[in-house]
Amino acid sequence: MKNSLKLILVTLPIILIGVAFVAFIIVNRPAPERNLLAERATAVRVIITNKQPVVPLATGYGIVRPTRTYEAIAQVGGTADYVNPAMQKGAILPAGSVLARLSQADYKLAIAQVKGNIRAAEAKLAEFSVSETNLSAALAIEKEALALKTSDLGRAETLFAGGSVSQAALDAARIAHLSQRQKVLSVQSSLALLPTQRAVQAEQIALSQVNLETAMLNLARTELTLPFDARVATTTVEVGQFVRAGQTIAILDGIEAAEVEAQVSAADLRLLMQSTDTKALDLTLDPKTMTQIMRELGLSAVVRLRLGQDILEWPATVDRISDTIDQKSGTLGIIVRIDTAYSGTQIGKRPPLTKGMFIEAAINGPAVEGFVVPRSALRDGKLMLADSADRLQMVTVTTRFVQDEIAVISEGLAPGARVVVSAPSPVIAGMLLNVTEDTKLMAQLATAGTAK
Repeated sequence: MKNSLKLILVTLPIILIGVAFVAFIIVNRPAPERNLLAERATAVRVIITNKQPVVPLATGYGIVRPTRTYEAIAQVGGTADYVNPAMQKGAILPAGSVLARLSQADYKLAIAQVKGNIRAAEAKLAEFSVSETNLSAALAIEKEALALKTSDLGRAETLFAGGSVSQAALDAARIAHLSQRQKVLSVQSSLALLPTQRAVQAEQIALSQVNLETAMLNLARTELTLPFDARVATTTVEVGQFVRAGQTIAILDGIEAAEVEAQVSAADLRLLMQSTDTKALDLTLDPKTMTQIMRELGLSAVVRLRLGQDILEWPATVDRISDTIDQKSGTLGIIVRIDTAYSGTQIGKRPPLTKGMFIEAAINGPAVEGFVVPRSALRDGKLMLADSADRLQMVTVTTRFVQDEIAVISEGLAPGARVVVSAPSPVIAGMLLNVTEDTKLMAQLATAGTAK
């Protein structure tokens, strides 16, 4: 009883007072502040696009070799009487230099013998002329004798018919007549053979003339001369050594120009031609056709030699294309020619481009106009742009070609467009952007398409 009164008189009033206090605070407290939701801008980097010339490029590597090589091969045999003392490995010899001279004694004797044969044949022809004169005179005499024998035969036959001579006398007259006819025929046969004998001697003289020319040519072949300025690569003959026909006595490399078969990716080369001529899109990798197109395009090249920290350069021209594709690397040989391989040489600073050097060749095509953007900004043929209201916009573009880290856009962009180069996450068309121009990247892109 006492606890119930205590609950009613003490505890209950305290609870009621607390509830009333809480209700008073709730009723009289100020309303909570409202935070309005605002759109958040996503920070991105952009570049400002402008058309610029871009030079398509393909790079390859190869070994330097001379454009011309002279292999001095002996065409005749003989003992080496003379060997050019300057013909040492690495030495440069001028055009017209005598490299070696073989013994000429045997060839001079052969010439003398052939000339003797010609003189003998010519004397035989002169003898035929004299014989013809003699035989003509003898024929005239024999014909006169035949006429006399014919008269004698006629008288003998007349007398025999009259019974004045015997049969034996008539037969003797006939035998004498036949004998004389045989003499006439013999002289006529000798005269008839003279044209044929003259023709035989004429052919013999012609053959001897050929032998004479051959002997003189062999005599000239005993001396080997250099047809152009060249550097000695190898030499294998000494004075007094017997040289066989067909033996190589020296190999010399021309110094007027050098060439390099630069191994270039077939895909890069095809891309280079596609970027410069739309007709190349349907071409297969046919060397003959590709060489013709490359010459029509007027491709240029630069070769580089790395010597430690220094890089030396030589201008070059694209000359032709190799006939095969390397099956191991899948590369195609592009042969470039360097006409200044030996010009401007400075001892200790700029060596000549000599055989065996490993160099880099950069092949450039004609410049094309286009918008240059980072390759990474291109996604499935589309670019992200920041419009005038700093909203994200997706546009479809036409790519002329892609090279290294850049893409050249031919259609779909306007000058001054702001291309987003840093991908926001997530990508939502129309989203608000906080735009920052990447001036460093724009400077890099401005030089990315220049010739190398």
